[in-house]
Amino acid sequence: MKWHSAWTGKLHQVYVNGRYAGTTLDDQQRQMVVPIPTSLETPVRIEVFAVEPQDADMDFRSELTPPPAGGGRVRLALLRGQNLPAGAAANIYFDNGTGQIDYDHPLTDCPIRIWPAWQDKAGFALSGFGLADFGYDSPAAAGFGKGAFGQGQFGLDADTIEWTSSPLPAGAYRFAVKVTDESGTQGSAAQTELITVTPAARPADGLSISSFDKQTNQLILTVEYPQ
Repeated sequence: MKWHSAWTGKLHQVYVNGRYAGTTLDDQQRQMVVPIPTSLETPVRIEVFAVEPQDADMDFRSELTPPPAGGGRVRLALLRGQNLPAGAAANIYFDNGTGQIDYDHPLTDCPIRIWPAWQDKAGFALSGFGLADFGYDSPAAAGFGKGAFGQGQFGLDADTIEWTSSPLPAGAYRFAVKVTDESGTQGSAAQTELITVTPAARPADGLSISSFDKQTNQLILTVEYPQ
């Protein structure tokens, strides 16, 4: 594989489907031979990162963003922060690949309830004062290792809400979330960056050899796809 990069003085790491595949030998190298899994049902995800030479042997797979859900779907994770009011609900919108988000037609069939029960909402004066962990009023706060670590108030783990889209065609999409309180007042929209969707590859019906050039050692294959 080959790539372009404007970085100088850095080495490049290559990851295939989230796994470390190798590091370049110098800062001018822009190609590498890496093992590629063969599959007729799922796309192969290749990522190239510029790293400092002293970090060339480190495996950064834990910092990679997980790929979208299979089948051309997009998964969004919403932080259920304690600053969101009781009775709030969220709707999700997207731009359908046009670059302009349509706020008149939400993707969610019905609004997502932020707090399914009032007991889920923690906070001062909303439960037995000081009886929860760390002396806070947090009867339903997610425990350590059960939510988004340290992203909640007071350094507690915050709970998350996950939503998965229906299958989407290949393209780049932008999504947005709006939260509405019990009185019907809508908050400002929170938009995502562009998300590239790569649907699963179509299974091939047949694979045959078209020709082979002995002079150039070039093999040409023909792939047949279902109509």
